[in-house]
Amino acid sequence: MSNSFFLDQSTSLVLIIAISLLFAFLGINHTKKFKGLNNYLTANRNIGVFSLTTSLTASALGAWILFGPASAATWGGIGAVIGYSLGTAFPLFFLIYLGKKIRNEFPKGSSLIEFMRRKFGKSLFKLILLMTVFYMFIFLCAEVTAISVLINYISGTEFWITALVVLSSTLIYTLYGGLKASIFTDNIQMIVIGVLLIISFIYITSFTGSKFSFDFVIKKNPQLLSSNYIPNYTAGLTFFIAVAATNLFHQGNWQRVYAAKNYQTLKKSLIISFLIIIPTVFFMGFSGMVAFSIDPSTRPDLGFFSLLLKEQTIFLSLFVIILGMALTISTVDTLINAISSLVILDGKAVFNLSKKTNYLNFSKYIILFLSFISFIVASKGFDILYLFLLADLFCCAFVLTVFLSFYDKSINENLAYISILIGLIGGFLLFPSPDFSKSLLVGIFIPMDLFPSFVSQSLLFLSFIVATFLPLLILKAKKLHIS
Repeated sequence: MSNSFFLDQSTSLVLIIAISLLFAFLGINHTKKFKGLNNYLTANRNIGVFSLTTSLTASALGAWILFGPASAATWGGIGAVIGYSLGTAFPLFFLIYLGKKIRNEFPKGSSLIEFMRRKFGKSLFKLILLMTVFYMFIFLCAEVTAISVLINYISGTEFWITALVVLSSTLIYTLYGGLKASIFTDNIQMIVIGVLLIISFIYITSFTGSKFSFDFVIKKNPQLLSSNYIPNYTAGLTFFIAVAATNLFHQGNWQRVYAAKNYQTLKKSLIISFLIIIPTVFFMGFSGMVAFSIDPSTRPDLGFFSLLLKEQTIFLSLFVIILGMALTISTVDTLINAISSLVILDGKAVFNLSKKTNYLNFSKYIILFLSFISFIVASKGFDILYLFLLADLFCCAFVLTVFLSFYDKSINENLAYISILIGLIGGFLLFPSPDFSKSLLVGIFIPMDLFPSFVSQSLLFLSFIVATFLPLLILKAKKLHIS
């Protein structure tokens, strides 16, 4: 693909400003009549099936779907694509059961963290809160970086310009209208995303013809679909565990669990979202495999675009910008409101501020500060996949202990703390260095050649497996000891 840009800067700039301002206007205009903390945190617990479904789906599908699955597919094969698809959708299925339990046991709640604060003491709750905010902050940086990279790729617009426009417009309406504004704009964004994804699917399948098929991939890169190709399994499991674990801690999901009008509404919405997300992420990943099979020199994360923009038409470039902006803004407003809500709900228990403190205003200052840092990260165009993987590792170490504690009364604060820390330490020892060639345990503390080649080639996979399942062994061992 040539280095010449598909669109001139001024056209793309007008478009991103127009889209950002349109969503800001819609968000503010809709929430003028919905004031108060209840609307800000849980949209007055009155959201129906259509709104909840589009909001859950739009929040789950950020701009990362345009890059991540296609990139993973080129080295992890069909396993990575399936793992990514199921990992993104699985938490919604899981929330059908967890959501019912948490709504019944804590009907006036707004977050998972509040539930954890009641279950455990202050120190563990702070650790869970810190991990959750860290993960959502990394997610925010990733989304703003992704759209900045996309607009730069299409029109050469500098990263900082896109980052500034997207962040400031989304902050304006989200900090004003809270969850109510986020859900309302998600409805419109998801309709736009759905229509554009269907068009792109029709366009790519008709344009690439027989090349957009498993047969073509088997002919060009048989290993990507081979049952003997080990990365198919390790990558699939890695993405499934990492993406599923992190999404279970996404406060945006928990807010929507509480925002549902009733449990039936929640259950229907989660099932429909689950069924929309799987084929969407799978299509994105498969397009990466096809692009790689057509031209192995294609940049892995640009696989979807290399198929869609083959003709380099202005119309398709505008199309991609609208899709990318809708995906990004729907996710960014969810993250902003989710972090803000955690500060409001748990700020009192964490910060020793005066009794007169208005935590709604205080949360907005924290969000502005975090948004400023994400603006700097995005304006540099950093590759933050490594940070994302680190945030995933944190979530993996927490996930089984936290969610088993819903059902197992014997898991107290000390036991939970120990199991999580041991999981984190075990995961860190195997977590790969930025070039993925070694880890603290493999290659630094102990020479690489003392390990079988599978270990050195699967460090990320093994680090996630250890971080996820080591805490379970600690919990089981403690139970056996007690009995």
